[in-house]
Amino acid sequence: MATHSVHEVLGGESVLGRPMRKSGALAELVREGLPVKALFQLAERMDLRQAEISEKIGIPQRTLTRRLAQHSRLTAAESDRAVRLAQVFSTAAETLGDEDKAAAWLKTPNRALRGGRPLDQLDTDPGVREVENVLGRIAYGVYS
Repeated sequence: MATHSVHEVLGGESVLGRPMRKSGALAELVREGLPVKALFQLAERMDLRQAEISEKIGIPQRTLTRRLAQHSRLTAAESDRAVRLAQVFSTAAETLGDEDKAAAWLKTPNRALRGGRPLDQLDTDPGVREVENVLGRIAYGVYS
C-alpha cells in the first residue's frame, strides 16, 4: 500500500516550497499560511470542484480565485482547515488502498454517520474525529 502523506496530498515540496522532514514543520507552515496552490492540489486529489473546496475551507470563490492570481497564501485558520481535510483524505487513502477510493468514500452517504457524507462532517473537529473513528473501524474490520 502506498503512503499518502499530508505533505504529498498538499502538493509536496514543489508546491509547499520546503521539505517536511523536521517535527513540527507542518504546524509551522500552517501558522505562516499554505500557498493557495496547495488548496487546488488538495481539491484535485480529492476530486472536488473549486466551489466545493472553497466551501469546505470557508473561502468565497471570488476571494480564492483572486488569491490564486496574486500567488498569495491562505490565512492560518484556512490553512488549518485545509490540513485537516488533507489529513482525513490521507488516512482514507491509506485505509482504503488508493486515492480514488478515498475520494469516492468521502462523497458517499454512510450509515455510521447517520446517512451523511463523510466529507460533510469535516467542518468541525468533532466531525473529523467521527470520520476518523469510522476509518479506524474499517481498518480494524469492526465496521458495521
